[in-house]
Amino acid sequence: MNSRPKIALIREEKTPPDSRVALTPKQAAKLLKAGWDITVQPSPRRAFKDEEYVKAGLPLVEDISDRDLLLGIKEVPIDNLIPNKTYCFFAHVIKEQPYNQKLLLALLEKNIRHVDYEVLTDELGNRLIAFGYFAGMVGAHNGVWAYGKRTGKFELPRMNECFDYEEAKSHYDRTKLPEMRVVLTGTGRVGKGAAQVLKDLGLRKVSPKDYLRKDYPGEAIFTQVSAGDYAEHQEEGDEFNKQHFYDNPREYKSKFQPYLSKSDVFINGVYWDNDAPTFFTREDMQRDDFRIQTVADVTCDIAPVASVPTTLKASTIADPVFGYDPVSNEEKPAFSSEYVDVMSIDNLPSELPRDASKAFGEMFIERILPAFEKQNSPLLVRATVTLDGELGPNFQYLVNYRDGK
Repeated sequence: MNSRPKIALIREEKTPPDSRVALTPKQAAKLLKAGWDITVQPSPRRAFKDEEYVKAGLPLVEDISDRDLLLGIKEVPIDNLIPNKTYCFFAHVIKEQPYNQKLLLALLEKNIRHVDYEVLTDELGNRLIAFGYFAGMVGAHNGVWAYGKRTGKFELPRMNECFDYEEAKSHYDRTKLPEMRVVLTGTGRVGKGAAQVLKDLGLRKVSPKDYLRKDYPGEAIFTQVSAGDYAEHQEEGDEFNKQHFYDNPREYKSKFQPYLSKSDVFINGVYWDNDAPTFFTREDMQRDDFRIQTVADVTCDIAPVASVPTTLKASTIADPVFGYDPVSNEEKPAFSSEYVDVMSIDNLPSELPRDASKAFGEMFIERILPAFEKQNSPLLVRATVTLDGELGPNFQYLVNYRDGK
């Protein structure tokens, strides 16, 4: 694009609803003052009310057919897609997710240029915008909350019951945790957000080696493990190389087994490659020494193509936890001593929407929006999944997925 596109913040209409926004009222007003043409589609679901946008000087407009760039968060329902527009939202198609194959077809058929937030990266492949930190925060909170509800040893409010994270922390200061052990996978954005909440909750962080070797009577502790702690090369004696693991995940096997007998709560915060080894299996869960009672799966890859077998579905903010029976591989009632509890909400940052939206909008304004003023911006080309009825240059690998093969 040679000139600034006309922008609309679209209403989130996926079910269940999401309350996050790409731009807060203050951020949108700042852009409006700087000369950007921005309108806001009315919505009763946003964490920021329509009145907040109006007060900030933004026009509320139902008909957005005159807009060029439509900014959302979650998948846009197929019937709501406006042909020949540029959309930004998380489409969840780039890993060939079966449940969204029809969405990819619709983007192609409606001649939509779809720019996926998930693949907006710099030249080195580093992501420039994400909600991962807040997904980790809420995922860790929910995992500890679910364990408390299961055991009855302590109580916490849900994160979505708090106005913002400052209010959540005020509850942490009044909560006394029992002896418990939490293993957290991942050291990226998700892992960092989760670790921050665990520390604020009062859990003491220990090294993976100490976690496995030492006892901590009376203490609430957690450890944070990286790829070298949970995976190893299939050839014995080969030294672990992180980049080689990322490039050749099929050559590796899991060595997560020792954590299964030492942990009460498992928080899964890694980006999992479909070819990477799983952390554990249903058979592992049926062993007598399997100790984990609560799985907080922030990644929410749906089994069987997943790093854990427990995530049969995405749970919801309204109904966040379900029980899992490894023997029958079936969903069971939550908070039963017979089964493992699973928290697998796929829109976790929506439980902390004001904080998450503010951070996201700052990243979008600083790192992404300027690219829309340039013609053929490499940044946008790298993240364009569909364009002119065809797959983008970086997404030709989706051709079989597109064709239903």
